Amino acid sequence: MRHKKNDKKLGRTTAHRRATVSALVCALIAEKRIKTTLAKAKTARSVADRMVTLGRKGTLAARRQALSVLDSRKNVSELFDTIAPGIAERRGGYTRIVKLGRRGGDGSEMALLEWVDIAAPDKKRKKVKEADRKE
Repeated sequence: MRHKKNDKKLGRTTAHRRATVSALVCALIAEKRIKTTLAKAKTARSVADRMVTLGRKGTLAARRQALSVLDSRKNVSELFDTIAPGIAERRGGYTRIVKLGRRGGDGSEMALLEWVDIAAPDKKRKKVKEADRKE
């Protein structure tokens, strides 16, 4: 029986599951928005919210705890320097999940996982250099 077992197994071993969730949260920190399956998004959301809580503390011990989960110094520093201060006044619920429907190949429920107060960069728009801009 799985009474009071809250973690989703995602069909993986423990080490594989931890690596997958770590990679998802690192991608969320780097890209500000990720598209994944609904089960993975729900699992990554809980870890991402815990990482923001550590980022709000801002101590060296909190940084080391986040580094033990995320395994990426660059993402931990971005979390602590840009993301956590940007949503420091929120009391919780730092991420949102938007359901996208089912995937065509296997019918898996897809979702978009994104930060609540941080806008994702629009990758479809071309970046205009200062020299190319006409004034």
